[in-house]
Amino acid sequence: MDGVNPSCGDQITLKVLLGDDGKIKDAGFTGSGCAISQASADMMADLIIGKTKEEALKLADIFDRMIKGNVSEEELEELDEAAALQDISHMPARVKCAMLGWRTVKEMLGSK
Repeated sequence: MDGVNPSCGDQITLKVLLGDDGKIKDAGFTGSGCAISQASADMMADLIIGKTKEEALKLADIFDRMIKGNVSEEELEELDEAAALQDISHMPARVKCAMLGWRTVKEMLGSK
């Protein structure tokens, strides 16, 4: 699935391989854009491997709420290294960059 941030030109093509057990067997992306969009998409892809669709969507929701400043410490721990992007919320022009991969996975897995 393709994700695009029209305000700055970031783009990714996200691929997710679901196993017969309902878990994400593999995830990866190709794309171009700023370091924030590419790093965030990479962390997201690594984090959702081994998770069910529902678990991946929950992580995407936590990430979204983290960017909006409405997340608990326990939820931050669930994001692992992606929690490092918490301070992006203080840079409004970069929020869409950080959200690109997460928004794309939400669209792909059926939760818009």
